[in-house]
Amino acid sequence: MWLVVLWSGYLSLPASLSVSPDRYQFFEYESVSLSCEVQGNSAGWRVVRNPERGILSECHTTWGKQQGSSCIVSLIPSDSGVYWCESGSGEQSNTVNITVPDGAVILESPVLPVTEGDSVTLRCRYKRIPSDLTADFYKDGSLIRTETTGEMTIPAVSKSDEGLYKCTNSEGESSESWMTVTGENMRSLDIQIIWFFFTLQSAFRYTILAPGP
Repeated sequence: MWLVVLWSGYLSLPASLSVSPDRYQFFEYESVSLSCEVQGNSAGWRVVRNPERGILSECHTTWGKQQGSSCIVSLIPSDSGVYWCESGSGEQSNTVNITVPDGAVILESPVLPVTEGDSVTLRCRYKRIPSDLTADFYKDGSLIRTETTGEMTIPAVSKSDEGLYKCTNSEGESSESWMTVTGENMRSLDIQIIWFFFTLQSAFRYTILAPGP
């Protein structure tokens, strides 16, 4: 029964939105690539958004440039908002919040969930060179570390590292970004193997219990 629930949960995720580079905050005119990763046929899926000041629209209407299965956006402040993938029948992926702050400092932190045990590096970037200024890093409003290189590495993240982060340096303060930490996920191949053995076991039981001719 546990195996059936696990497989069903996997199938309930028809698509996911990937972001490259993987972060919340961008300076004006930086580019981001948004792609729909779909289980099965990707036809009919598109990247859509709901900006902070605007209406729901899809890539290559009034924003973004379609390149294959990806949408490339050269960002300006009005592009700040929520992005996701959507099918023609209304199915949706995870949502991603992208921000283009007005300030001169941003925090580079992963917009997609990170897995417990992964190494994660947060960077406090200044709009102009040099960007490796001494920076203070805050979590949930409290100072947690000062780094002379402008970046902070968590060698193995845990659930306790989940929270709201920001940074400050001599040039200013970044906006806050949320970092999500999930438990260790099973890979698609692992699930397929489990499902294979579950199916094999079920077939074996049927063979044993089925009456002979």
